[in-house]
Amino acid sequence: MTLERVGLPAPGEAYPWSLPLLRSARAIDLDPRITLLVGENGSGKSTLLEALAIAADVPTAGANDLARDPTLDGLRPFAAALRLSWTARSRRGLFLRAEDYFGYVQRQRAEQAALRAEAERVAREAAGTFELERQRRMGVFLGPARAADARYAGDLDARSHGESFLAFFKARLRGGGLILLDEPEAALSPLRQLALVALLREATERGTQFVIATHAPILMAFPGATILQLTEDGLRRARFDDLEAVRTLRAFLADPEGFVRRL
Repeated sequence: MTLERVGLPAPGEAYPWSLPLLRSARAIDLDPRITLLVGENGSGKSTLLEALAIAADVPTAGANDLARDPTLDGLRPFAAALRLSWTARSRRGLFLRAEDYFGYVQRQRAEQAALRAEAERVAREAAGTFELERQRRMGVFLGPARAADARYAGDLDARSHGESFLAFFKARLRGGGLILLDEPEAALSPLRQLALVALLREATERGTQFVIATHAPILMAFPGATILQLTEDGLRRARFDDLEAVRTLRAFLADPEGFVRRL
């Protein structure tokens, strides 16, 4: 499955129809591997990605699915106006905003605790039965809990945020489809960002397609990625070396003390 093009509605006065990108483009052609949305805060990256997630109806890792997420209610008319062109349609994929990950881990923790509590209750009730029967009854609840641990190679909540984030990605990127990520670097150190780039590369080699909104030059450097820069003047394709985030980081690293003094 590949999402080839996103047709955009005509611009208007009200948000999000007032976004500058609508004044400069009638459609967005997406890379079959990775498309990166870059730009300053407020440029429309997250808005576009969220609307695309609604229109594509991909699974989400948040506490709410897309149809019930109240934070997306204001974008539903805009999402309905997007025109998606696919090579083939599939429901496989993932939509993840950095802030949704906290809700996902909390939900996983609550579900795991509930399953283990039920297993303990069954064990008490089956205390007078044969051991095999007691294990069978407990397994109804312990099986799903252990499967979740196996999926993520351990308890996500028992690791540092960056480590659990990477474990989550490693497990969820195996499924293929369309992956929409909003600032996935938020929880990751530079070294962990490089590890994420390696995971993205492996996933694209298996046919997974990504659209990622990011501020991270490390992710922007993904080889061969299509970079779309959103500015006050609209949307345009950009080269890695021309990006403001890249130029600013290079200037800082060349002379950190002098850079800070000039702020």
